Amino acid sequence: MPESEPLPQALRFHKGRGTGSNPASRFEAWRREPELDRCAAAGDEDEAAAAAARPPTRVTAQAARSIISRNDSPDIPFDQAINPYQGCEHGCVYCFARPTHAYLGLSPGLDFETRIQAKTNAAERLRDELRRPGYTPALIALGSNTDPYQPAERRLRITRAVLELLAECRLPVSITTKSALVTRDIDLLAAMAERGLVRVHLSVGTLDRELARRMEPRAPTPARRLDAMRELAAARIPVGVFASPLIPALNDVDLERVLEAAAAAGASDAGYVILRLPLEVRDLFVEWLEHHYPLRAAHVMSLVRQMRQGRDYDADFDQRMQGSGIHARLIEQRFRIAAARCGLAAERAPVDVSGFRPPAADAAQASLF
Repeated sequence: MPESEPLPQALRFHKGRGTGSNPASRFEAWRREPELDRCAAAGDEDEAAAAAARPPTRVTAQAARSIISRNDSPDIPFDQAINPYQGCEHGCVYCFARPTHAYLGLSPGLDFETRIQAKTNAAERLRDELRRPGYTPALIALGSNTDPYQPAERRLRITRAVLELLAECRLPVSITTKSALVTRDIDLLAAMAERGLVRVHLSVGTLDRELARRMEPRAPTPARRLDAMRELAAARIPVGVFASPLIPALNDVDLERVLEAAAAAGASDAGYVILRLPLEVRDLFVEWLEHHYPLRAAHVMSLVRQMRQGRDYDADFDQRMQGSGIHARLIEQRFRIAAARCGLAAERAPVDVSGFRPPAADAAQASLF
């Protein structure tokens, strides 16, 4: 769809869900289109039926063939990552990972936040991969694509099992999450922190509870994430904040307040990313924006394009995280000044992987030593 062409009004935004539509995977040979006029005529006459139609969350066990993903992107500070889940129930409308659901034959829209694939054998696959003679130890980024502490983790404990194995192998890990559920594992993380093996980053894009509820409907509130920072810092676990994504004319005004609140909660470093709208994310975000903030939508997208060389998204490695142009430079200056004032480091210390030791053949054997 051309960037100048407005999107049709969404069929229905469900309470507790980020997106209001479910576009087909871009790999499908055909697609369905809703009859919007008929849906509009129906109105809200049957609210009970509408509530019953709200899509439930379905978590499906997936047997992963491998668990460590690798990248050589020059703008990403790690080359090995683990994502225990595909899809994310937090439902963040802006999530850059949404297009990956298309590879499963599912929609980057509602399917992404309601049809979750759980890699239940993640720890088993990780043990196999770390034992390979050719494995080169490096920092593991946990949750680089989808949140490792989304609601399903409370029951499945896949992330916990992965962390237990990384602790056994003394392999450093960086965790990125929006969830206060990370505090469940303080006992394990504190022991890893004593050896310099872990750092946790909480993503907080705004302190506005209502805006957060609309953008990230099933993620914990910003206040709860700050409480989680305090708990982690009190346990001497290094914690940082990602003020991301920064959306012009929507939440970028909160940048300084987020950094100040995070520093007060015990954060020691900070980072940020400008809103990214790759592939299907663009249409889903514009649909959401026109529904929730119709009077501001055109202005927001105009500023987005000013930071993306006239486009809705620029995938260039030098531009995709921080953008370009006057508005992007202004945000960078604001971040740098505020981070310095709050004592938040923009650069993180290098990690030490010299203590790595391959795991035992299985968990039972490990318990003998």
